[in-house]
Amino acid sequence: MQQHEVTALFDQQAANYDSQWQNMAPISQALYFMMSPLFSKLPSNAHILCVGAGTGNEILHLAQAFPAFRFTAVEPSTEMIKVCKHNLTQAGVTHRCQFHNGYVDSLKNLMPFDAATAVLVSQFIVDELKRVAFFADIHKRLKPGGLLVSADLSANQSGETYPEQLSHWLSVMSSAAVSPEQIERVKLAYENDVALKETHVIENIVTESGFTGVYPFYQAGLIKAFTGVKA
Repeated sequence: MQQHEVTALFDQQAANYDSQWQNMAPISQALYFMMSPLFSKLPSNAHILCVGAGTGNEILHLAQAFPAFRFTAVEPSTEMIKVCKHNLTQAGVTHRCQFHNGYVDSLKNLMPFDAATAVLVSQFIVDELKRVAFFADIHKRLKPGGLLVSADLSANQSGETYPEQLSHWLSVMSSAAVSPEQIERVKLAYENDVALKETHVIENIVTESGFTGVYPFYQAGLIKAFTGVKA
C-alpha cells in the first residue's frame, strides 16, 4: 500500500475512528500505562514528537500525565489531524501543541526533541529499507539520549501457530464495531499491505536506523511496543 493510499484510508475513517475502535481501547490504555515510566525519566518540560498522531489520544494521555510536556503532532491525513485538533482543543491542551499535516521527513522543525512516538505507523511501510529510513528520520530529530517509543503489529506469519494467533486477534477485533467485510479486508491487508514482522526483525530495523538498547516492553495480541534511545 502506497503512502497516499494509507492517507486516503485514514481520511475516510477519521470521523468515526475513535467510536469504531472504542471496544479495543483497553489495549491502548494498557500501552499508555506501560509507556508512562519511560516518559517519567524525561525533563519535566520535554518536547515530544508524535509521528502519526491520529486523533490525538496518545497526546491526550501524555498531556494529562505530564502537565508541562509540549508536543508536535505529525499526521499526513488531513481529516485525522482535524479530529486531533478538535479533541485537543476540547481538552484544553492546544497551547502546548504544534501541528504538521504531512510526513515526518517533511517536518521543517529540526529543533531536537526529547522523545518521539510512532504507534501503529511503521507497519504500513512494507519496504524494509524505507522502514529503516522512517526511523532514521525520527532519530535525527531527537536530542542525544532521546527516547523512542514505537508500536506495530508483529508476528511470524510463517510460524506454525500463526493461523491460531490471527484467528484470535480477529476475534478481538470483531468485538469492536467492525463489520465482517472489514475483517476480511484486514486479513487481506495483513497478507499484502501491512508489514507484520517478528520481534527480532523490528528490533534490527530500529537499531539499523541509529537507536541503541532497543527492546520490546509491551504486547497485546499482535500489537508489540518497542523502545530505544539515541546514543
